[in-house]
Amino acid sequence: MTRKRLFVIILLILLPVLTIYFCNKKVNDAAEGKLYKDVNSIPFNRVGLLLGTAKYLSNKSINPYYAYRIEAAKNLIKARKIKFLIISGDNSRKDYDEPTQMRTDLINSGIDSAIIFLDYAGFRTFDSIVRAKEVFGQSSLTVISQQFHNERAIFIASKENMSAIGFNANDVSKSIGLKVQLREKFARVKVFMDYLFGKKPKFLGPKIVLPN
Repeated sequence: MTRKRLFVIILLILLPVLTIYFCNKKVNDAAEGKLYKDVNSIPFNRVGLLLGTAKYLSNKSINPYYAYRIEAAKNLIKARKIKFLIISGDNSRKDYDEPTQMRTDLINSGIDSAIIFLDYAGFRTFDSIVRAKEVFGQSSLTVISQQFHNERAIFIASKENMSAIGFNANDVSKSIGLKVQLREKFARVKVFMDYLFGKKPKFLGPKIVLPN
């Protein structure tokens, strides 16, 4: 094997690794000092953004990511650290509706339906953040999800010139969440690709005005 061919092989191996490392570091850096776990220490924000996920896993058991996000949103609202809540998730099929499911469970846990607004076109985190700005008119948000997800959301918000902090829902164990954590690495690379190629949300639509 020639030195040139060896160099090309090494480069092909190292380039994806370095790309993932670079994107991951940039996302982490953007969220530094903007993540909170304690409901008592997080600053007040008028609007919270709850990022959607499926309630049930393929084996029909409750998705722990879902359960922990619902609990985090409920705690944030009851502590009066947000006034209104946008729930942004996937409603791409008639039989699949993340925002409505989350709204139902929050109402059943004692949250006032009048403070909840639904974004049915939050197909991706990118779409959820951009739509929060362009459709719901928000420039400042508290994002509610697991830490790894909040970090990416805050990075996107920074690219959109929005002020965002994250309230971290409980995470799941590494053994259970390994697939999600691996997928997150590539999702962070995808964010950079989205901005490189000028990606836009799948839908925007008419403005939705939240009360004062």
